[in-house]
Amino acid sequence: MINAPDFRPTPLIRHAHIQSVLATKSPRRRRWLAAGNRMEARATYHILDAGDGVRLTGFLSTQDRREARGLVVLIHGWEGCHDSAYLYSMACALFAGGYDVFRLNLRDHGGTHHLNREVFHSARIKEVLGAIAAVQRLDPGLPLSVVGFSLGGNFALRVGIHGPAAGIRPRLSIGICPSINPRATITAIDHGPLLFRWYFMDKWRKTVKAKAAAWPEYQASARAYLRMKRLLDITARFAEEQTEYGAMDAYLAAYTLTPDHILDAASPLAIITAADDPVVPVADFRGLAPTGALRALDITAYGGHCGFIENLRLQSWAERRVLDLLARASA
Repeated sequence: MINAPDFRPTPLIRHAHIQSVLATKSPRRRRWLAAGNRMEARATYHILDAGDGVRLTGFLSTQDRREARGLVVLIHGWEGCHDSAYLYSMACALFAGGYDVFRLNLRDHGGTHHLNREVFHSARIKEVLGAIAAVQRLDPGLPLSVVGFSLGGNFALRVGIHGPAAGIRPRLSIGICPSINPRATITAIDHGPLLFRWYFMDKWRKTVKAKAAAWPEYQASARAYLRMKRLLDITARFAEEQTEYGAMDAYLAAYTLTPDHILDAASPLAIITAADDPVVPVADFRGLAPTGALRALDITAYGGHCGFIENLRLQSWAERRVLDLLARASA
C-alpha cells in the first residue's frame, strides 16, 4: 500500500516509536519561537459560539495584509490542544506559507473542561462545524481548508463529508493519520507497546480528573473510570453513561468512516498516513484510492503516528506535503 516513497527519514529517527514520540515531544515549538515566530505574534484568543450553548476556544493568526492565500483550521488529536508540538509546527509552516490559521481546541481540551457541562465525545461533529462557521465569521472572505491529526484527522474528514450540508464548504480537508476505524485504534492502543498505552491512559486520567474538578457531579463516575485499566472497557462504560448512543457499538459507528463515506464525500478530501503507524493500523485504509472525493491518499513506509520527521533538524515532510496539497487545491 506504500505510495509516497519521497519521505525518507534519516535512519537514526526512522523507527515508528521515535517518529511518534517526536510528533509530540520534539522541541519544534521552541525552534519556531527562537526564530522569531510571526504566527505566535499574530495570534489572538477566541471563545467561539459553536451553537446550542456550546463554547469552544482557539487561536487565530492572520497575515499582515488581506492577501492571505486562505484560512486553515487545524484540529489536534485526542487529548492534544492548540499548543501540541505537531499542530503548532504545522500552524507555523502554514502561516509562513501565506495562510491565516486557526488552532481549534475541541471540547474539554486545552484546559477548557469548565466551559461546557457535558463531556467531550468523538461523535460531536455538529459543534465542530458550528465552531468552524464562527471562525469563518471572524476571518471572512477566504477559502477554507481543514487539517486534522489522528482523532482530529477523523474530525477534519467529517467536516469535508458533512460540512456542505451545514453551509461549510472546505476547499480541501486533510486527515493526517486519521483514526477512521476507532475500534481498531482503541484495540491497537490496548494491545500495543506499553509506551503508547501509558501515554494515552495517562492523558485520559488527567482529563477525567479535570472534568470532575470543574463539575463535581462527575466525581463518582470519575472514580469508577480511574479504576479501569483498558481503553476498550472505559469506552464501553463511557458510551453507556455519557453519550446519547447508549452502547459502545452505536457510539463507535457514529464516527467510523468507511470507504464509501470518504469516496462519496460532498467536498474534496486528502489522507496522509504511515504504514508503520502503531496507533492507526494501515489496514484501515484498504479499499481507498485517490478517486472520487479523495484527491490524495499518501501512505509512507515510515512516519509512525503523526511524525513524518525527516532529519535531525526536525523538519517535517508532512508540512511540505500539506502546503503542496493546498496549493494544488487552489489551482
